[in-house]
Amino acid sequence: MFVGSLPVLGVFLALLSAGILSVGNLWQSRGVKLAAERSSHDASFMQLLKTPIWLAGTALFCLAIVVQMGSLALAPLIVVQPIGVAALVFTTLLTTRSTGKKPARAVVTAIVTSLIGVTVFVTVAAVVSRQKPIGDQQLIEMMTVLAAVLIVSIVVVWVGKRGSRTPLLFVVLGGVYSGFVATLGKTVILRVEAMFTGGHFQLGSDGLLTLLCLLGIGVASVLSIYFVQYSHTCNPPDVVIAGLTVIDPALAVILGITILQEAAGAPVWSTFAFIGAGVVAVTGVIRLAKAEDPDARAQDAAVGRLSE
Repeated sequence: MFVGSLPVLGVFLALLSAGILSVGNLWQSRGVKLAAERSSHDASFMQLLKTPIWLAGTALFCLAIVVQMGSLALAPLIVVQPIGVAALVFTTLLTTRSTGKKPARAVVTAIVTSLIGVTVFVTVAAVVSRQKPIGDQQLIEMMTVLAAVLIVSIVVVWVGKRGSRTPLLFVVLGGVYSGFVATLGKTVILRVEAMFTGGHFQLGSDGLLTLLCLLGIGVASVLSIYFVQYSHTCNPPDVVIAGLTVIDPALAVILGITILQEAAGAPVWSTFAFIGAGVVAVTGVIRLAKAEDPDARAQDAAVGRLSE
């Protein structure tokens, strides 16, 4: 497994983060709707600040990020980040419990499919992945990719203002920047750990890159929160959480493998296992989102009960 780490605890914290995120997502969605009902147009930020359930959901959202950072400190990124898909499963279970209705067969099948895919992916990743020190070149590559995504996002949003914008666009952008928060957070954790190696704090010229990485986390966090909140105004909560649990880990895993080199030296069979398990997990999430879409009203009722 991993020398000097606790992957099992990391997996547990990732599951805990997913559970907290699912409740926070439901509360935020409900808060956005309540704030919008008090005005003749979309909810403003000041109106959201006056909505207790939205504030509670935001607090849980932030807590989920903190817990997720803890999981990243104990296990490789490609092991814990895919577990975030459990948030969609938790959301479905919370809805079922609150409404008292048994989930449809299609929902159960989709949940089982997602769990199988994620379980296989995480199991293979736990066997073949390794945490490595993060060099300056990797940080530069990571920040370059983030800058490129920022430019593309600005262009896409600007073009969208001149034409019709699909509601899923904001879900995708929220998931992309959430994935960067996790990946950049992992790089900072490893860099700080390296600085304290041997019990001595060592801050060389490369510390500037680490600080730049922290700035990138701040920018990605703000944009992720913004796009997620906007997504709640034009999408049901299940679609928002489904997008986050697919796009966020997908991007994080790609960056973890290509830039952080967490799967370097892995056997060829693991590559096919990753692809197959990933396809199964994504298929389950897509089916679950489709199966839950007709029940958006039921989820709103569940949110209302959770807020009581």
